[in-house]
Amino acid sequence: MSDHHLNSNHIHTVWDRALPPALEVRPGDTVTLETLDASDGGVARRVVAGELQTPAALEALIRADACPARTGPRGHPLTGPVFVEGAQPGDALKIEMLEIVPAAWGWTGCRPDGIGLLDTALAEEGLQPYTHFWDLRAGGHTEFLPGIRLPLAPFPGVVGVAPAADGPHPTAPPRQVGGNMDIRQLVAGSVLYLPVEVPGALLSVGDLHAAQGDGELSGTGIEMAGQITVRLTLERGAHLETPEFTTPTSGGHSARWHATTGHHPNLMTAARIALRALLRRLQARGLSLEQAYVLSSACVDLKISQVVDAPNYTVSAFLPLDIFVE
Repeated sequence: MSDHHLNSNHIHTVWDRALPPALEVRPGDTVTLETLDASDGGVARRVVAGELQTPAALEALIRADACPARTGPRGHPLTGPVFVEGAQPGDALKIEMLEIVPAAWGWTGCRPDGIGLLDTALAEEGLQPYTHFWDLRAGGHTEFLPGIRLPLAPFPGVVGVAPAADGPHPTAPPRQVGGNMDIRQLVAGSVLYLPVEVPGALLSVGDLHAAQGDGELSGTGIEMAGQITVRLTLERGAHLETPEFTTPTSGGHSARWHATTGHHPNLMTAARIALRALLRRLQARGLSLEQAYVLSSACVDLKISQVVDAPNYTVSAFLPLDIFVE
């Protein structure tokens, strides 16, 4: 068994089975991968340099490729690919999440024309582009505003292997071989199983989050750079059809919750109703619309409460009340 280190110089922004491996390992080896945040590290660099920009400038930075030398389609900056010796189609790649180390800073953003759950509706209410910076240096928690503190639970937003179909493929949608799944329960101590579709599997990881609510409601969690250490093994002939995982947590970190509900024949509409009601609760506590939206993305959990009481489905949005400290 060997230990390997792959730094963030080995970045790609698409899924493609034709990409040359950045590292080759054997089953049972551990790999520490350095990752960049979703802005290619640009936001964090500006914060560290003290360049707190205007919302418009931050918006341009987040949208733009912060690494101009890079060519090809713009996607998540992923570290890899890692070639696992002996991995063949039909096997499962077993990925043990051993350690996830946050960088010093993270960010969560929203914008009226983004991918968040309520972007279109909130644009009509005057939602402005907004980015919140999180100081992650305390370890274990981070302060949103005085009196509002979130626990950290870092995980990889993107972890996947190369699909069999010829590429390139965009990184944004998750698929049967993993990718941008944003499963916040994939914390250290979790084990992820991915279907192998190409020889060597070609694992890549990126888009680490310091914390996130189920749903990633504004389109971003607490985006961060960092390091993730994994152990890679194979399950021969597993023939998985979709990713599977075990986890030491269901994701909840609060002793008390306040939930709002949405009821509608369309699950997405029900989710939007529940979230909008919760944002009103947060605004009543003195938060701006933008602050309420990004805080929800970092800690509010959407849950399907029922899908059997036709014609309406029920979605509940859970706010952890323990984030409000005395």
